[in-house]
Amino acid sequence: MYRDLTKGNITKGLVLFALPMIAGNLLQQLYNIADTLIVGRALGRNALAAVGSAYTLMTFLTSVFLGLSMGAGALFSIYLGKQDKPSLRSAVAHAMVAWSGAISFVLGLILGVTLLLNAAVYLFLDEILLFLQIPAELAADMRTYLLIIFAGLLATSVYNFFACLLRAVGNSVAPLWFLGISALLNIGLDLLFVLVFHWGIAGAAAATVFSQYVSGIGLLAYTFLRCREFLPSRAELRFRREILRELLDLSMLTCVQQSAMNFGILLIQRLVDSFGPITMAAFAAAVKIDTFAYLPVQDFGNAFSTFVAQNFGAGRTERLRRGFRQALLLSAGFSVVISALVCIFAHPLMRIFVQAGETEVLAAGVRYLRVEGAFYAGIGCLFLLYGFYRAVKRPGMSVVLTVISLGTRVALAYALAGTLGEVGIWAAIPIGWGLADLTGLGYYLLRRTKLLGGTEKTEI
Repeated sequence: MYRDLTKGNITKGLVLFALPMIAGNLLQQLYNIADTLIVGRALGRNALAAVGSAYTLMTFLTSVFLGLSMGAGALFSIYLGKQDKPSLRSAVAHAMVAWSGAISFVLGLILGVTLLLNAAVYLFLDEILLFLQIPAELAADMRTYLLIIFAGLLATSVYNFFACLLRAVGNSVAPLWFLGISALLNIGLDLLFVLVFHWGIAGAAAATVFSQYVSGIGLLAYTFLRCREFLPSRAELRFRREILRELLDLSMLTCVQQSAMNFGILLIQRLVDSFGPITMAAFAAAVKIDTFAYLPVQDFGNAFSTFVAQNFGAGRTERLRRGFRQALLLSAGFSVVISALVCIFAHPLMRIFVQAGETEVLAAGVRYLRVEGAFYAGIGCLFLLYGFYRAVKRPGMSVVLTVISLGTRVALAYALAGTLGEVGIWAAIPIGWGLADLTGLGYYLLRRTKLLGGTEKTEI
């Protein structure tokens, strides 16, 4: 099913398009949630802390090719809005291959980056563990988990590229189906490998990797078999400088934005690791709750980006203005409700992942959720702004917002941790969101006409 977001009721169209994306991302989170839950219950605190720290590292690494795919997806949507399918197919071809004197099917831009990244993390694994300040008692578990989980980077790259392509053209349902299958498979294999075969933390990692390849290969096959109209023919496999330039502008800056955002989170993880296994385990569990809590507004922001890109390409300026206002209201309203629920039920939510006897871990996790979780409206607005600026060909502004948000967060966290302890780290997060929101909304109000008109081509 392909949805045209340039027509019809804005709110209804956005919600219906976003719902499969939200459901899909919820299922994707089950990959790591299953590991966290089973490892935390079956293997104990140290294994839980190792998996949690690894999750932050993997999020950073996957953000590299996710950013490339999201930037490419924005360009696909713009061409679809213009009803320029030949250029769309050409952009797909350029996204899948790299230009190095000739178009090469061997060195794909996204594929090449993924393989290079995969090799780098294996070569420098010990250095990565040292950088993260992993406590000695966790190093063995962390190393075992990462050696296996890194093998899934290629599968994640393939899945994200084709998911971004399909969502860009209005199909948010197909990626959901393949994630659903792989998520259920991951949970089943987790139980089998950890509880039946007793493979420990290695079993949890192997279950996740196998499931990732199921979703990646499955979605690739679906796209080539069922969505041929968006794939280039042999005659369209020719170099077009203007398309490559647009693709690189959007993809590379979106990649920088995604990587910077998650590198900042990685620095926070490094600071958390310095507090020891109790804080690490609390953070690992609380972040899972966190992710589920604001995941709907994150995917709503990605759906909004597709809406903006299609309408921007079609020149529907007034529809863009109305869409911006409606999206802000929807995101803010949902975020306030979720914040209230997380703050009220913080302790029962932590108990999902942490045993009752781990009282210190539970207390630390509850503090995190009640300090940071009260301000989900801030991150909801920020996700909308990221998606908006990417869709109107201003990915540089998304980078600026990321630098403000994460720069403030990291600086304040390191400054406050010495006096306020872990609470200082938690408090720094919403402050960074708020400053970035004010900057992004202020820039939109000042430059709205040029932004929505699409007449300004300079980057920030």
